[in-house]
Amino acid sequence: MSAMPFLSQHETRTVAQKIRRRVLDSVIRNNGGYLSQACSSAEILATLYTRVMNLGPSLAPMIPLPFPGVPSAQNQNFFNGSLYNGAHEPHLDRFFFSPAHYALVLYATLIEVGRMDAQGLEQFNQDGSTVEMIGAEHSPGMETTTGSLAQCLSQAGGVALARKLKKETGRVWVFMSDGELQEGQTWEAFAALAFYKLDNVGVYMDVNAHQCDGLMSDVMSVEPIRARLESFGASVLEVDGHDINALTYPSTLEHPNKPLVVIARTDPARGIEILRTRAPKYHYVRFQDEQEREQYREWFEEMK
Repeated sequence: MSAMPFLSQHETRTVAQKIRRRVLDSVIRNNGGYLSQACSSAEILATLYTRVMNLGPSLAPMIPLPFPGVPSAQNQNFFNGSLYNGAHEPHLDRFFFSPAHYALVLYATLIEVGRMDAQGLEQFNQDGSTVEMIGAEHSPGMETTTGSLAQCLSQAGGVALARKLKKETGRVWVFMSDGELQEGQTWEAFAALAFYKLDNVGVYMDVNAHQCDGLMSDVMSVEPIRARLESFGASVLEVDGHDINALTYPSTLEHPNKPLVVIARTDPARGIEILRTRAPKYHYVRFQDEQEREQYREWFEEMK
């Protein structure tokens, strides 16, 4: 396949809505899944893939292969999920996906931008599949296993430093969730990015203000996010995370000697209003009974 062309605002918004619809369909069919993550991040991921990142054509099979075993010198069949984001060429960007529980949203994104076949989702959360519920380094679109939240930014920073030392022109993009700001490793990573003046790093953060136990503000507030990140040496912009143009704009700006962070304020029930009945605990949807499942199915049929 060819690389994805730069899409218009309307086209990217359509991609985002299709991401939500595809994730909702999967949640209904599997009686469970991370749905609010699609609601909040669909525009962010659609914008990254269609208007921000400079990626080469996918090098992976359209239908993901089974899990080949852990990487080792003896395992010649091992492959990496970053193949779906194209080759590691000096002039091309690299993408690091941090919140591994958003994996279904990433798979839906890959499908909607033509990097993965919809049939691949039939393998979702099946034994022996790489299309895992919690993505790993072999899962489509993922370059590393991010483990517990907050490990990915450090990994991406190491790659960015190596790229800068090698004078590569491609950038390193990271997608994160706001819950990762509750982890100490995140702040250590930002301190390192600033110390090494890694202006080839761009971070898009889904700030939906919710986590598994409810509101972030009730569990452990991370505000004021912008002021805190700026104090750690980042160049920070705060935008509406559902506004395609607002999400695109920061990627066009120069931020010399500083990593870029885009705080994308989002809504965890955007586009699927029925989900608001679960507030403030949006984190994972498991239907209470068949009646509730049918209500979500009706909502799916009405989505455009």
